[in-house]
Amino acid sequence: PARPAPRRPSPRPTWRAVEALFAEGFALVAAVDEVGRGAWAGPVAVGVVLVRPGRRRGAPAGVRDSKLLAEPVRERLFAPLAAWCGSYAVGEASPEECDELGMTLAQRVACHRALEHLGEEPDALILDGKWDYTGHRAARPIIDADATCYPVAAASVLAKVTRDRAMIAHASRFPAYGFERNKGYISPEHRRAVARFGMTELHRRRWSVAPDDSAGDEKYIDEEPPS
Repeated sequence: PARPAPRRPSPRPTWRAVEALFAEGFALVAAVDEVGRGAWAGPVAVGVVLVRPGRRRGAPAGVRDSKLLAEPVRERLFAPLAAWCGSYAVGEASPEECDELGMTLAQRVACHRALEHLGEEPDALILDGKWDYTGHRAARPIIDADATCYPVAAASVLAKVTRDRAMIAHASRFPAYGFERNKGYISPEHRRAVARFGMTELHRRRWSVAPDDSAGDEKYIDEEPPS
């Protein structure tokens, strides 16, 4: 039988999008990415990294979209990234807010909380996706920005590790659900626990997580479960 074609390595994210904004005269650019949108349980989290001209120096190697990195790699990158960024924050919207506000507004709330924590208003903002959920006057949504733009990939890793650690911390309270492994995303273990014990206070109740709702799986998953 023919051998499968070797998988091509993912391209390195670049600084082109950020440099283009600097060339337009923006002095402080925020790179933004969300994690947790497709989870059954836990918050939606938005990471924000503030970048000024010249900040490219010393950026850690190996940064990619967090979904492309194994969990141990993300953990190893977290401290060097946090030290390099200097100015970053992760904001969250709770499961209750995801239910009450809907996901787009919940992401906006999480983003604003991150910016409030930083205490600086960026001149422009780059975010991953097709549309602007931030409401910023100079937001630039870019499809696959978490894969193609280094600071957005950095925000992705910082947000992912922060949220994953929070879900791991909850695992001992709800041992049947396997949060230390699935981080609140769909998995057979998670599905069985919901079927047997019902939803926890961490679950989002606006969307059904019924164990026999196999036809609806796709609506829950818009990013890969953590490895």
